[in-house]
Amino acid sequence: MQIIGEEEFLDETSILVSETDSKGIIVYADEAFVKFSEYSLEELIGKNHNIIRHPDMPKAAFRDLWETVKKGDVWQGFVKNKTKTGKFYWVYATIFPFGKGNYLSVRKKATKEEVEKYSALYQQMRLREGQ
Repeated sequence: MQIIGEEEFLDETSILVSETDSKGIIVYADEAFVKFSEYSLEELIGKNHNIIRHPDMPKAAFRDLWETVKKGDVWQGFVKNKTKTGKFYWVYATIFPFGKGNYLSVRKKATKEEVEKYSALYQQMRLREGQ
């Protein structure tokens, strides 16, 4: 597991929302997402959502996400993201197909136990992928 910066924590009531098109380009980000990502809205809109992808995330997790939502199903899972300044944070994400080919992502705080479990699982997945 890579350590980039320090860990940031969402509070229990924070919800981060963004919308992407079918290519993963951000078309909407709410105020909480903007603030937590440390990017300005102008820096996010029009950029690929992987701008916040942490290098610890296994490729297979995102492959599963895209395969699921492109079938029209909802994807849920744990994601480690990075901020503009290199800090990291964990979320429980729910991705909904939304509109014509867009996807709405709603994220909330992941618990300490979930983070521990998925950190270990994702490390194993990355090792299998040769990351």
